[in-house]
Amino acid sequence: MSQNEGIKVFISTQESTCGECGENLGTKAWITLTKDKGALCLSCADLDHLVFLPSGNAALTRRAQKHSTLSAVVLKWSRARKRYERQGLLVENKALEIAEAECLADSDLRAERRERESIRREETDHRYVEQFAMRVRELFSGCPSGREQEIAEHACLKYSGRVGRSASAKRLDEQAVRLAVIAHIRHAETKYDELLARGRDRWEARGEVEETVDCILKRWQTQK
Repeated sequence: MSQNEGIKVFISTQESTCGECGENLGTKAWITLTKDKGALCLSCADLDHLVFLPSGNAALTRRAQKHSTLSAVVLKWSRARKRYERQGLLVENKALEIAEAECLADSDLRAERRERESIRREETDHRYVEQFAMRVRELFSGCPSGREQEIAEHACLKYSGRVGRSASAKRLDEQAVRLAVIAHIRHAETKYDELLARGRDRWEARGEVEETVDCILKRWQTQK
């Protein structure tokens, strides 16, 4: 069982505002709840790099959670039953790919995978993704080949109608792109997710990996 199964993401049923970035998330937003700041959007909660795996395939869910360092249960309030019901999991994309590979003998799974990929494509504005990726490569010429696309897809994923993380991200401002790159480095190049999975406060965890993030960021900026 995953060490961090206590992390919960709620699909809100009313207007929500992120307690950290202040963005109006609207209704049906994907949020986490904290004692000090109330609702947080997935970006501010450092969970926006995870992908959604709907409930329905127990074997795939079990394997994906096993392989994912960080995961979160997605819950939605049922008016009929007066309780929160599990909708699925947020897991790391690599973990989902491994789990799918382990289950590929099941032909039904292939159809499910195509459906999820179709939904994911619909959740991104392809032109915006390409523009964002080009901006990443322009500002961080030293990042490994292909990472700019990965960073852009995460940064531009829509949750409840949101594209990117902010208005400045839509304008491709340097600082907004820089924040997206930092978030990618934090999750992909450090032990940050492992620290969160152990229950470490995210600000404390960020402090522990800050030096590594800064070093990689500097290398990606200066390498030609």
